[in-house]
Amino acid sequence: MNDRKRILIIVENLPVPFDRRVWLESTTLRAAGYDVSVICPQGVGIDREPYEEIDGIRIYRYPPPPPTTTKLSYAWEFPYCWLKSLSLAFKISRETGFDAIHACNPPDTFYMIGLIFKLLKGTKFVYDQHDLCPELYLSRFGGSRAMNFWLLRMLERATYNAADMVISTNDSYREHAEEIGDFPGERTFVVRSGPKLSRFSPVEPDVTLKKGKKFLVCYLGVMAPQDGLDYLLRAARHVVDVVKRKDVHFALIGAGDSFEAVKRLRDDLGLTGAVDMTGRVPDEDVERYLSTADLCVCPDPRNPLNNVSTMNKVLEYMTFGKAMVSFDLKESRFSAQDGALYAAPNDEIEFGEKIIQLLDDERLRQEMGQRNRERIENELSWEHTSKELLKAYGSLFEGRSPAGEAGAEGAA
Repeated sequence: MNDRKRILIIVENLPVPFDRRVWLESTTLRAAGYDVSVICPQGVGIDREPYEEIDGIRIYRYPPPPPTTTKLSYAWEFPYCWLKSLSLAFKISRETGFDAIHACNPPDTFYMIGLIFKLLKGTKFVYDQHDLCPELYLSRFGGSRAMNFWLLRMLERATYNAADMVISTNDSYREHAEEIGDFPGERTFVVRSGPKLSRFSPVEPDVTLKKGKKFLVCYLGVMAPQDGLDYLLRAARHVVDVVKRKDVHFALIGAGDSFEAVKRLRDDLGLTGAVDMTGRVPDEDVERYLSTADLCVCPDPRNPLNNVSTMNKVLEYMTFGKAMVSFDLKESRFSAQDGALYAAPNDEIEFGEKIIQLLDDERLRQEMGQRNRERIENELSWEHTSKELLKAYGSLFEGRSPAGEAGAEGAA
């Protein structure tokens, strides 16, 4: 009889393997001897197959809901994805079974699937908290007394109550689980979303990306209302139009809900010639841009979510050995430490001045970049942070190893 422990990972936010964190978790657990299945939506143009097996991981995908254009369609998105996930969970339960459901938020609704299988099969439920959904709502819409905020808080607490184990992305999220969720600290594990060193690697700089300018400043990441692209554009206008620095070019890499709004603001501010917006690009192009950049920027404003969230972009900049400018946020400062200059929160003029200060100090940029690369190599890469994931699952299954031939050494 095969005694390999079986894990079902459910994620709604992105398709897999495009979702980098979920894919790293999946491959790490598989390499350590666990049997892994994943439920996720199909991607747009990528990850379209309803069923696919990659590197021994079974991936079940369902058609994504239609684009949300009205309040009604937005309200339908969560129950639609929940029902699709439940249906596939029953299918997987019949075909291979699973000993644990590893649910990644947002949203905080998968605990109900966890409870169903707890009741029917005695399945463990693991809550992998990628976002603080109530704080995300506040950061996007405001209104702490709004009914939606308290509904999200209720769902979050219900998820904590259902969980056998919580995986947090940083210590701030772990403290949140203990304080807001009243969740026992000994069953909470911090698994940081460190980059895998083999995923990205510096390449030869491509000076054509600078569009004839001396300096290139890069932003990489999602473009949503809480990500601060409006702050960055106003900082860029300060650099280009107020201080009259005509030797600086900006590249904004990524996509999201706010892409078109950011593009309109760029044009309204007269920055069309100074700011490129690439949309989502392949990893090879990300490598070219970040290898060419003279510095990188993290313009996320301080709000209830951003201050306590680890920004993947910060870690990716550090992987390429880049200095950066960031607003002074708790977790961004933890990640970059003295590898960044920090502007007062939400002060776009000071942010622009910090950009100029770093561009004019090549030695400081190089020193910061070297420290950032060393911190990734020695502490924050997935090769280091994944050990906590395996420790967490060892604890979940009472110290038993997963019965596969590969041990923890093969996981990273």
